[in-house]
Amino acid sequence: MPNEKEKERKAAAAEGRRASDRGRYGRLSRERVLATALEVVDRDGLSGLSMRKLGAELGVEAMALYRYASSKGDLLDGLVEAFCQELESDLDAEPRAADWKGELHRIALATHRVALRHPNMVPLLATRLLSTPLARRPAAVLRSDERVLALLHDAGLGGRRVVELHRAFTAWLLGYLLVELRAMDDEPGEPDPAFRLGLHRMPAQEFPRLRATAVSLDGQGGPGQLAAGLDALLGS
Repeated sequence: MPNEKEKERKAAAAEGRRASDRGRYGRLSRERVLATALEVVDRDGLSGLSMRKLGAELGVEAMALYRYASSKGDLLDGLVEAFCQELESDLDAEPRAADWKGELHRIALATHRVALRHPNMVPLLATRLLSTPLARRPAAVLRSDERVLALLHDAGLGGRRVVELHRAFTAWLLGYLLVELRAMDDEPGEPDPAFRLGLHRMPAQEFPRLRATAVSLDGQGGPGQLAAGLDALLGS
């Protein structure tokens, strides 16, 4: 027997099929819905995204969106899909590197650029990996993994080595992005770095090294530190 949440989802989807999907941009498409959702997240953050707000942005009733995203979770997976499609577009516009290590660098740096364009998306890259089974992820998301696995396989690396490198590369890249874009400022308008970071909130006796290093940790490592870490990971 379906549970109450499933019943509600099906009812919302049925209502969505009856609602008009002709908005201020003409008839909707999944691409338009996801592109607008990404704009909302860029502007207002993930907490600022709702079906109601997205419908208002597109000029339609929220229920009309359910034919393009059957639930909030499906919409969030779609946002990761849009991120990966943008990454694919960037990679396809550049020449490939001459060797597999260079190509991993190219993929990592392109991902870094897309993440800087959409910093509010980075936490979602991690959380949707934890909640969406592999086979249920959008094709654009799966192609990101396929690209790396095919690259390593075509380079003649053994099966176990391919798995190890894919796992290490994926973990390093996602971890770097999370550290690069983590929240640091406690008082963003404060000119004094110590007060801007809220160091007075950290007991000096309990966190001496963190207080001493926090100002240096603030800011971004950028593509240079990303490349250096990847070189160390790959043994370059």
